[in-house]
Amino acid sequence: MDNHRQKPWAVEQSEVLTNTKTTETGLTEDEVRIRQQAGLNELAAKPPKTVIQMVKEQIFDPMIGILLVAALLSAMFGEYTEAIIIATIVVLNTIIGVVQEKKAQSSLAALRDISAPTAHVIRNGKELIIPAKELVVGDIVTLHDGDMVPADLRLIETANLKIQEASLTGESVPVEKDAAAVLNPDCALGDRINMAFSSSIVTYGRGQGVVTAIGMQTEMGAIAGMLEDQTEVQTPLKRKLAKAGMVLTIIGLIICSLVFAIGAFYGRPLLPQFLVAISLAISIIPEGLPATATIVMALGVKRMVKRNALIKKLPAVETLGNATVICSDKTGTLTLNKMTVTQAATNDFSQSHAVDQLAANKTNQTLAYASALCNDASLNGEKEIGDPTEIALIPFAQKLGFNQSNLKKEFPRLFEQPFDSDRKRMTTLHKIDGQLTVFTKGASDEMLPLCTHIMTDNGVRKITPQDKKQIAHLSHQMQADALRVLGFATKIVDNLPEAGADLENNLTFIGIVGMIDPPRKEVAASVKTCREAGIRTIMITGDHKVTALAIAKKLNIYQPGDLAISGTELDQMSDAELDQAVEKATVFARVSPADKLRIIQSLKRNGEVTAMTGDGVNDSPALKAADIGVAMGVTGTDVAKDVADMILLDDSFTTIAHAIKEGRRVYRNIQKVIQFLLVGNIAEITTLFAATIFNWDAPLLAVHILWVNLATATLPALALGVDPASKNIMKHKPVKAGTLFEKDLVIRVITQGIFVALLTLIGYFIGKEIGNQVVGQTMAFSILALAQMIRLFNQHSNTDPIWKRSAGNNPWLTASFIISAFFMGIILFVPAMQDAFHITSLSAGQWLIVVTLALLSIAQVELVKGWAKFRNIFINDNNLIED
Repeated sequence: MDNHRQKPWAVEQSEVLTNTKTTETGLTEDEVRIRQQAGLNELAAKPPKTVIQMVKEQIFDPMIGILLVAALLSAMFGEYTEAIIIATIVVLNTIIGVVQEKKAQSSLAALRDISAPTAHVIRNGKELIIPAKELVVGDIVTLHDGDMVPADLRLIETANLKIQEASLTGESVPVEKDAAAVLNPDCALGDRINMAFSSSIVTYGRGQGVVTAIGMQTEMGAIAGMLEDQTEVQTPLKRKLAKAGMVLTIIGLIICSLVFAIGAFYGRPLLPQFLVAISLAISIIPEGLPATATIVMALGVKRMVKRNALIKKLPAVETLGNATVICSDKTGTLTLNKMTVTQAATNDFSQSHAVDQLAANKTNQTLAYASALCNDASLNGEKEIGDPTEIALIPFAQKLGFNQSNLKKEFPRLFEQPFDSDRKRMTTLHKIDGQLTVFTKGASDEMLPLCTHIMTDNGVRKITPQDKKQIAHLSHQMQADALRVLGFATKIVDNLPEAGADLENNLTFIGIVGMIDPPRKEVAASVKTCREAGIRTIMITGDHKVTALAIAKKLNIYQPGDLAISGTELDQMSDAELDQAVEKATVFARVSPADKLRIIQSLKRNGEVTAMTGDGVNDSPALKAADIGVAMGVTGTDVAKDVADMILLDDSFTTIAHAIKEGRRVYRNIQKVIQFLLVGNIAEITTLFAATIFNWDAPLLAVHILWVNLATATLPALALGVDPASKNIMKHKPVKAGTLFEKDLVIRVITQGIFVALLTLIGYFIGKEIGNQVVGQTMAFSILALAQMIRLFNQHSNTDPIWKRSAGNNPWLTASFIISAFFMGIILFVPAMQDAFHITSLSAGQWLIVVTLALLSIAQVELVKGWAKFRNIFINDNNLIED
């Protein structure tokens, strides 16, 4: 098949009929039956995963596998409490994962639901209404105002046909169609004015077309195919948790193997030594981390609902916090998705004026009359009926003090010349103040040649060449600012015209209006907030480049030095060229759904954590491919909502800024939890590893390690997980690293862990010296537990001192400390529990040593914070951003 036959927009109507082996009278029933053997006009889908398959995928996750091994080992050695806790964590994570995936399966079902249920088709010379799924290539379909297009059509006849394609192309206004046009084979999707696409809506006029593609071969089908091809994106947090778990497991197994091997070399009893090694293997894995992270994210989700952001997938809250780029659709996301008259000019055409600055004079009153009466649209409460361009004129007239409904009742239409795409004008006739008054509206350059006079506040006078030149110049200026410009004219006639009469001559020019889908007022501030947080905003839209740039400049998305790339330019770029260009591009205009997906993939290749916002079907593949997809809750399609990870309930870009702050809070709190847990783990491993290497008696027993991890780590970790956000959280750059272990975090974990291990060993040797082995082990156990409990309070911030709470208080820290102290007290002071844990009672002097050494762990952390602040102020010229 040659290139033209593959691209029906590039050939004449007659050739399309020949290529599809049909005629204007349609196919016969026999031809239809034969062609239907190739498949129905519906979207295909892979069989949905079963619950068992979903559970299997969850269980075979690396982090879950590690936890299952840890639970098995705990049970084997009689540590049933630890085994039950780990197993509960695994079950919880599996349930959450399965529920999330079940929700995601509805995206393709929603896409199929929006397909047209019926179609008007001509077969064998007769017009029939049939189920849309029965259409075949070659069918002749008729289109009327309000119809949903049932398949991809090459138009063969159009009469003032306009089709709303926003959900497919992202263009904010209906597209005027022209069946006679023959286009370039490489023409962009949004510019194919001789095509009608499946699931788009006819807003005006009528047309007829031949079916050129059905089902998965349509442009809508291509989107469905992209959705099927997109695997579920693993969020940065999942990747980082899995990587952290693997790293910790490998390190832990190496250390534990060394501990066991060295102990065996020294001739120690193998079973106790093996138990210690297993205890270390379990303790090095932060088994409480997945559950804690889940709870922290769930609480973040609850807080975000109050800010009009609905999170469908828990990790999305953290992912948005680490976003480095927000790719935003224009229509309905950055703009109101509502054409609005913003500028107008009458009398003086040297410049246009904002609508609220127009004076209440005779000329402007006439302009309001023309806008409201020469208009087929209407407003019924909140319901808008008609073309968006005409709908925009109704509130414009209202702002000038005139209600369209009242005007239409008072001055009914007596005659009309309907709009058509050749004249690009519309004319109506009304009786006003006893005079038959004509109103004409249309493209200003089409109107000026028809005008012989111009209306001014001083009356009507002849229009001069200078007037026309000035009006044309102002119109072009307004168009350069991406405004859609309409001109209005009027005249008085003596008699009602006969049918077919032409009233569009000898007109008096009234004025011009400029309209646009305006940006949301609050978006500019949100874009600025994101930029200060190190997050770049990129506009990706199906609209024209001029319109996109105008909006991007108003919102400060596009700045000097940035790139603006059209879909045509994008098609000519290789992936390597795009990867380079995307670093500076802030506007992509006139792009297709496939282009949006390609842009997201390029950003991800560059290491960016991408958030994609959108509301249309055309956005759905990119929403699914992005690290986090954000759909509009009010104007968004069901497909976009189902594919997305997060839904903005108020459609406000500002909500994204709140979500980013909450996401960063969640991420930082998870890092606090990791730091808190790993310092204790490093201390335990270092203590036993040092004792093994130097062949000392064991300072700690396996049961001591397991109890410290259970009683003094779980609740405090949860308390850290609900810490309030720091005051400067939106001034930090996003975390781009592929691991949770940032350099500073690693340094803190190692230094604090080794220091606590040193304190534990000092306490052990003091106890052994002044008492015996059991006293030494009791003191080491107590120091390790107490140091972990009190260290909770200076993990609140890595820069602020322990007594400062600039971000706000967290009463859960104190509550978790009290509960952990209660459980430790039972072990340390109840004789039966002392025997079970192989410890003894300590004297007052011994307790003084324990408390003093434990408190030194706080002193070490605070001294490091103080030194960092001193170095920042006096050496680094105050470059550190405090928490």
